[in-house]
Amino acid sequence: MTFTSLSQYAAAYLFARLPMAPDPGPGSGINPKPGAPGQLTTLVNKLLGLIAWAGTAAGVAGVLITGTMMAISVKRGESSEHMSRLGLVLGGCILVAVAGPLANFFLGGGGTTEGQPQ
Repeated sequence: MTFTSLSQYAAAYLFARLPMAPDPGPGSGINPKPGAPGQLTTLVNKLLGLIAWAGTAAGVAGVLITGTMMAISVKRGESSEHMSRLGLVLGGCILVAVAGPLANFFLGGGGTTEGQPQ
């Protein structure tokens, strides 16, 4: 008998002798309500709002800084790749703007279901 077959036999022997859990009967099982507690939902909404505001502020600051750098470069006569930087900043702005609606679409309306008050 190999070690693996011996360990499988021992495991089957032990599991066969474990006491079974009693049947809780109808209606006595744990049935948690779906959804997060109200205080947690409020805290998460505040945090997500703050993150969205910070992302928008960073996007505006990025556009202003890139525009300033472009203006200074043109004034000096330097050629630079500020258009690619502007593209990256605008791409980030688009991501920040689309993140909320995308999450709402994929998560199904923020956890609300039909028939429940919103």
